[in-house]
Amino acid sequence: MNGHDRTAVPVIRDWRSAFNVPSVEQPVVELAPEPQPELTAPAVDLVAQAEADAIRTRVYAEAEEQRIKAEAEADALKIKAGEEARKLKLANDKAAARAAEEQAARDARIAESNRKREEANRATAKARQAEREDQEAAAVVAKEVAVADDKWRSYALWFYRVCAVVAMPVQIAAFYNPRALWLMVAPVMLEGGAWVVQKGAASAVANGRPSWHYRLIAWLLAFIAAGINLWHGLAAFDPATAMGTAFASLAGPGVWDLHENGRIRKRDGVLTRRERKALKKAAKAEAEEQAAAEKRDAERQAYREKAARESAEGLDKLRAEEFPEVYRHAKRLAADLGEQTITESIWKRAKLDVDGALPGESAEVLRMRNAAEMRVEAARQKKPVNALNKTANAQRASQMPPSKGRRVYNPPARPGKRRPGDTAKYVNAARKQAAITAKRAADNT
Repeated sequence: MNGHDRTAVPVIRDWRSAFNVPSVEQPVVELAPEPQPELTAPAVDLVAQAEADAIRTRVYAEAEEQRIKAEAEADALKIKAGEEARKLKLANDKAAARAAEEQAARDARIAESNRKREEANRATAKARQAEREDQEAAAVVAKEVAVADDKWRSYALWFYRVCAVVAMPVQIAAFYNPRALWLMVAPVMLEGGAWVVQKGAASAVANGRPSWHYRLIAWLLAFIAAGINLWHGLAAFDPATAMGTAFASLAGPGVWDLHENGRIRKRDGVLTRRERKALKKAAKAEAEEQAAAEKRDAERQAYREKAARESAEGLDKLRAEEFPEVYRHAKRLAADLGEQTITESIWKRAKLDVDGALPGESAEVLRMRNAAEMRVEAARQKKPVNALNKTANAQRASQMPPSKGRRVYNPPARPGKRRPGDTAKYVNAARKQAAITAKRAADNT
């Protein structure tokens, strides 16, 4: 049983030799020789020898039992230590695996964070690069616009001067009078006046003031100069000279006025014709989309209202079919309360008035629910449904045999005080049978 071969229990003859007890030599005392009797054979005590053998055998058996027990305990300790070592190794392996998983998850989170940071840095650098390119492109465009505006202004100014040079000789000839040479200053006054007024308009544009009256005066002076060139050119020269000088009187101030008009529109943020057309088209498309959205919303609202109305009508019809008494009472209650339809509050009140329960409950529903609960309880307790009807607190008469537990007699409450004769007495046969049953129950307990 303990894993060792079974051997016969040895019988130890000499207990000192068996337990390695050294023999103690007694000191030798020499005595005077005495007369020796005649030698006889020693008597052997067999009983004492048997008892000594039995004692030695018992001691050896106890020692062997202790050894086996110690070996068994040592083996159990080894097994327990091995099991604990195995469990410790499993725990260490699980902890190492968990630590490796956590480290891997931590490395993954760090890598993901680094990736997102790098992406954010790249996106930021890309945005900065795009912003820098946009700024450079805007600077290039602004520079081109500035150069174009400067050239346009310079060309308009030089064209105005050329037109003034072309238009002034005919005007000077028109005002030439040997007896009044000072009249030849009149053309200079007309052309110079128009130029001065145009400069006033430019100053008004730069300062954000109205400039229309300056421009009107400039155009008036230009038309006067053109009329003089046309009249004198036709009278003193040919029609080509008259029409050319008249056009020069109008073209110079006109081109310069175009330049000033562009500056005014730019200052005021006036949209171009193409921009106005695109804006009008976008506004029209937005209006059409808004009208379509409003139409869709109206259709959806109408559909929801129709569905709600049909649902209410169906519910009203279903209530009238399923709960005719409650429905009639609800109709009367709604009319009494001044309502055109049966609302939820009116239906709830009518249900309470007729069935004594809220919507969703009634006497039939409660009975059905109680029966279902009893069936479920019977299924859980593995008992028939009828056994559950026998409750532990059923009322019993005083003459019935006692149960193992404490019996509490709790008769139903009745108004007034109980009097003898309220309960009919048992017949003689029933009383005798009840007494016999009670006696047997008492004997059994």
